[in-house]
Amino acid sequence: MAELIGGEVMTEAAKQLLAVSSKAWRGKDTASNLAAMITDLQPTISEIRNSGVTLPPHRQAQLGMFSETLEKCKKLADKVLGCTRWNMVSQVYYVNKMEGLEKQISRFLRWQILAHTLAEVHLLRAESHARFNKIDRSLDSLDVQMTDVLSGVHHLQATSEVRFDRIDRNFDRVSEMLGTFEVRLDSIRGGGELIRDGLRTAEATMMQEEDDVGDFRVGLDLGKRMVKELLFKPEDEGKLFGISGMSGSGKTTLARDIMQDQEVQGHFENQILFLTVSQSPILEVLRSHIWAFLTSCTRQTRKLVILDDVWTRKSLDQLFFKTPGTTTLVVSRSKFADPKATHHVELLNEDEATSLFCLSAFDQKSIPSGFNIKLVKQIVEECKGLPLALKVIGGSLKDQPEIYWQGAVKRLSRGEPADETHESRVFSQMEATLETLDLKTRECFLDLGAFPEDKKIPLDVIINIWVELHDLEEETAFAVLVDLSDKNLLTLVKDPRLGTLYTGYYDIFVMQHDVIRDLTIHLSNRGDVSRRVRLLMPKRELGLPREWERNSDEPFNAQIVSIHTGDMTETDWFDMELPKAEVLILNFTSDNYVMPPFISKMRRLRALVIINNGMSFAHLSDFPSFTSLAKLRSLWLEMVHVPELSNSMVPLKSLCKLSLIFCKVNSSFNQRALDMAEVFPNLSGLTIDHCDDLVELPPTICGIASVNSISITNCPGFVELPKNLSKLKSLELLRLYACRELESLPEEICEVPSLKYLDVSQCMSLSSLPEELGKLSKLEKIDMRECSVSSVPSSAVSLTSLRHVICDEESLCMWEEVKKAVPGLLVEAPDTCLSMDW
Repeated sequence: MAELIGGEVMTEAAKQLLAVSSKAWRGKDTASNLAAMITDLQPTISEIRNSGVTLPPHRQAQLGMFSETLEKCKKLADKVLGCTRWNMVSQVYYVNKMEGLEKQISRFLRWQILAHTLAEVHLLRAESHARFNKIDRSLDSLDVQMTDVLSGVHHLQATSEVRFDRIDRNFDRVSEMLGTFEVRLDSIRGGGELIRDGLRTAEATMMQEEDDVGDFRVGLDLGKRMVKELLFKPEDEGKLFGISGMSGSGKTTLARDIMQDQEVQGHFENQILFLTVSQSPILEVLRSHIWAFLTSCTRQTRKLVILDDVWTRKSLDQLFFKTPGTTTLVVSRSKFADPKATHHVELLNEDEATSLFCLSAFDQKSIPSGFNIKLVKQIVEECKGLPLALKVIGGSLKDQPEIYWQGAVKRLSRGEPADETHESRVFSQMEATLETLDLKTRECFLDLGAFPEDKKIPLDVIINIWVELHDLEEETAFAVLVDLSDKNLLTLVKDPRLGTLYTGYYDIFVMQHDVIRDLTIHLSNRGDVSRRVRLLMPKRELGLPREWERNSDEPFNAQIVSIHTGDMTETDWFDMELPKAEVLILNFTSDNYVMPPFISKMRRLRALVIINNGMSFAHLSDFPSFTSLAKLRSLWLEMVHVPELSNSMVPLKSLCKLSLIFCKVNSSFNQRALDMAEVFPNLSGLTIDHCDDLVELPPTICGIASVNSISITNCPGFVELPKNLSKLKSLELLRLYACRELESLPEEICEVPSLKYLDVSQCMSLSSLPEELGKLSKLEKIDMRECSVSSVPSSAVSLTSLRHVICDEESLCMWEEVKKAVPGLLVEAPDTCLSMDW
């Protein structure tokens, strides 16, 4: 192990770099910084070496690469020491290298902290086997980034004599960012739900949440200044502070702005944790996450914990840790902190409200010249200074003619709330804006109430439901989402790991403001429960609502049923007749979950979504026989053990979409005897994400002629595609993102006649593309970022349909000949593939 980790090489590399830094060359500052960085890493590497735990082979390989990089670092330092300062050839060489690598170096430098995380997680594995599987899955993703770190160090040394003034400035920025990044990575130790949020959506988003801060800038600065004054008082360190205000007043926006403020980050040395608690939190997961954050740094430092959307004193009491140097900021509709330590978010005055409304309605902060000023003021007056109402209503009126605005004023003025609280008025006002939606879009909007609060909803889930429930084409369903986003009724969230150049259908999530979600539930739960089109549970409960049980002696009219519970046993369920139900969504928190008995009678069920929010994979008991799911077209399983598949089961002849997310596939997909064409004869889309025990797909999947999409992502154990891919005549999309053990693609892939999109990004072991790649006459896009492909096959000049290639900067030159041969081909590298905001 000592030889593998390379402790001696590390020491020698540090010595040589210090020798370089002692000479009066232009690179001395950077060489000194590199030596200090390697020296700082030595105790961590020693910690891994002496822990007494044997590393798995793939992690030994990663550390072997680290040792090789250190050896190269040492040799490079030797060459630099032997290079005379007047050797202009070397100078020009280094300058040219720097031109192409400058941006990439800046990105690579961010990730040196991953080595520290590797050591911490390694020790955690030795100490806590109960959470081993969760940590291991997250570590697989970190290992990929570790390789980037090592490559970055190597590249940095190769350019150690030029433009160091610009690199040194990057060091300063990196040092400011490392603290926050270390905090974000500690979410690995917080349980399954937090890990999934961190990896699958990268908790960090290019979310229009950041744009929202710009929209809510109006009236925000004063509140931020007042909260900062509270947090910065030296005598109040370690206290509980609060931000309170009614729903939609901008509390969360203010809290996020506080988190991103440079003065706040400096005061707390980037030790800031932001958690959304919600109405029905899983407190044990949140507590473990906070405790991991508080114990993540051995030295004494100030820390800030921001708890957003806290509903009850009970929740706060369990999440508030009175540890030295820790300040807690609670964000809630209620005032839980001392009134003197609480900032109440005031509603906007007339000028502020007008500016915010104009931003949503006109994309500017003032009323456009020539527009009816009186009309604008009337609508702003009806919103009563509430930011969310101003934004939603402004968005609904954008680009509409004046006569349309006049109708909106009448509708708003007629709204009579049940009482005079602002919240009920908001419901009334926003309900009036829904009249601007066509009937189908309105129904789709109300369907969003079926998902838990404060969760990122995979776009694929929503699209599948809308396609089945409302008979929409996929493209139309996506257009509905965009329309709702334009009207500020939801937020589209992009996974930033994929950079700014390409956003795929699979890379988007959806979020709703809790007030807007409350509105969907408020509207859906009107009337007699047995006659509702949607049966929705507003929050997580121990069992089913009593209102449902009281009416269970007669059939329910619901087409969509959403159940959000904890652990359910056979006795917790009661029988329900749901003859019209086409969509069933089961959200639960349990290790062993008994499926509802009435599912076997849901003969019209077309979409089934099963999501476990617990900390370990759930076993599903009484999973319905496929006989009762004859019309099922979409199945989504998340954080569960996949029920065993066999050739003896009744085929799911109607199933089109199968999605397995963070699942244990066990032997279901690793058995060569399984005939997938028998079990899923009409499958069109297969998505497998973060299933760490997936090794290969059964070759029989190639017998399903209808398959047009296969997406296998973040599956570290996946090593091989079926050889007979050429049988998949309808396959258009093949994603193999972050399958880092995949070493090659079968030559048969070049015989897939309909393939349009190929993604092999972050397949770190993939060193080449098939020689006959040019046979893919319909291929339009290739994504090959952060893989080890060193050349492009000469046949690629025949890819006449190719329009877009995404790769790393150093790979751009590989495509020069193809660009000359293929008119209109765009080959580009993203600015960044990762985000610090985990």
